[in-house]
Amino acid sequence: MKLSVPGRATGIAAISIAALLTTSAIADAAPARVAAAPDIPVANVKAHLTQLQSIASANGGNRAHGRAGYKASLDYVKARLDAAGFTTAIQQFTSSGRVGYNLIADWPGGDANQVVMAGSHLDSVSSGAGINDNGSGSAAVLEAALTVSRTQYRPTKHLRFAWWGAEELGMVGSRYYVNSLSTANRARISGYLNFDMIGSPNPGYFVYDDNPAIEKTFKDYFTGIGVPTEIETEGDGRSDHAPFKSAGVPVGGLFTGASNSKTAAQAAKWGGTAGTAFDRCYHSSCDTTSNINDTALNRNSDALAYAVWELSE
Repeated sequence: MKLSVPGRATGIAAISIAALLTTSAIADAAPARVAAAPDIPVANVKAHLTQLQSIASANGGNRAHGRAGYKASLDYVKARLDAAGFTTAIQQFTSSGRVGYNLIADWPGGDANQVVMAGSHLDSVSSGAGINDNGSGSAAVLEAALTVSRTQYRPTKHLRFAWWGAEELGMVGSRYYVNSLSTANRARISGYLNFDMIGSPNPGYFVYDDNPAIEKTFKDYFTGIGVPTEIETEGDGRSDHAPFKSAGVPVGGLFTGASNSKTAAQAAKWGGTAGTAFDRCYHSSCDTTSNINDTALNRNSDALAYAVWELSE
């Protein structure tokens, strides 16, 4: 997650991306049916995190924009999606004198005028492997996409998944993607769901409140499993949903906290340690596979799948 002021980027599309989707905002969210979506095995999500850690370790300890570790991360995700039957495309841009990449994956079928997107940023900062920020979101989105393939899910709406580059420089990749779309193609997007830091070691359960229907969908899931939530404010507008929201696309998402400290009231309802950061390794070298809370990662991965299924059926 990027918590500083966005920078400027210029880009050139290496591969044109297929047009996006939906003519209208997501309508009323369906009533809570927690069992509607398949369970996302947290072991599978953690296996992706192990791969991202190995990639970082083999490439200077990070997966940052313009570095070999980022491209290797993208290649790993793309290979899994290609093998699962997705149509993938890479979008290239430049920022800070380095080449960056977005990865877009479309699941065949569904109404091309109504698209539900789920995405996350795949880059880390240069100081660490970025396993919570944002391997956690990237791995969960990947496993949700693979579950779509594994179950041969055939939704009414079209499904698209995305992994963004250079978020840590100011949402550069996602902004480039949104700006590359025509007005008509932007209008075809039903909603964009963002997942940035969903396995913090001292977690909170935060839901974006940007769109009421999407917010309700996530809250329905957490209500169904007996977990209270709060509105996300720490990084409001400073992750990859921001360019979509600015373009008029309905957005939502999940977050488990970064450098802010957990309050006593939050510790009472969620557990964990009051007076300690949600993620003490935020943007640090200790953001490794040992920096993940398995329970939070599991709950948020399942909430991700629940929202994708509910909002695309």
